[in-house]
Amino acid sequence: MECPGYGLGTLCGLFGYSRQSYYKWDSREFAENAVEPLIVEKVSEYRKNNPGLGCAKLYLIVRQLFENTGSMPGRDAFIELLRKNGLMVRLKRRRHYRTTDSRHHYRKYPNLIADIVPSRPNEIWVSDITYVETDEGVCYLSLITDAYSHKIVGWSVGPTLETVYPLNALRMALATIDDVTASRLIHHSDRGCQYCSNEYVSELKKHHVSISMTQSGDPLENAIAERANGILKVEWLYKMKIPTMNECRSILNRIIDFYNTQRPHMSIGMQTPETVHQQTGEQRRCWKNSYAMG
Repeated sequence: MECPGYGLGTLCGLFGYSRQSYYKWDSREFAENAVEPLIVEKVSEYRKNNPGLGCAKLYLIVRQLFENTGSMPGRDAFIELLRKNGLMVRLKRRRHYRTTDSRHHYRKYPNLIADIVPSRPNEIWVSDITYVETDEGVCYLSLITDAYSHKIVGWSVGPTLETVYPLNALRMALATIDDVTASRLIHHSDRGCQYCSNEYVSELKKHHVSISMTQSGDPLENAIAERANGILKVEWLYKMKIPTMNECRSILNRIIDFYNTQRPHMSIGMQTPETVHQQTGEQRRCWKNSYAMG
């Protein structure tokens, strides 16, 4: 509003503010307005490659890019900015494919992790198989996730549910640790024929890895593995159009790298799995207490 005859200092004084406060507020508002298109541009880039990433996690990632500008909006304003620009997550249901067949003659092992809370990386690995739809048909993704850090330490994708693909994921994971670490490791899975097969069990025993399996079909018995593949499906795969099975591998490679190194996880104090995978039990207690208080 224009007020002829009155100086800026007088008008500011009427409301209890100094001229410097006005200029500071005006420059901050200008900076916020100037940075908004840049935030929208950056979020649009993330949305192309990570279409299901939640707003809270996306906010933490983008805030790191703009926090030094002094003009990063708060979380609520950030979410409203996404809403105005059509960048909110859109939910979509998909059909379900069966990946577990426990009706077989192989030996089934007891559950060794029922009362264990992992205190270090490579103490417990959890395995699971999920599906990926392409225009050419369904692929099956085998994942091995560290129960402490939630890092995906091994994975493989193939056109069938044959044991060779989960076995490839296991070998990828085992290649990241030495024999001493392997001998202190528990491998946990469902009772599917792939994990009970002679080939898979032999690979575990060769490295002196302890074998643990669920005792029922309850997903809660393998909750961390279910959660990892659920994140990949809900935040990425359900929202993507994958043309061919050949392209599926390169897409999964990018997604899993982002999941491990950039996506903050609420269950690990909004840190990335890669960061937590380098931590000790004492460090984890510290950040868990900090996150609980915050």
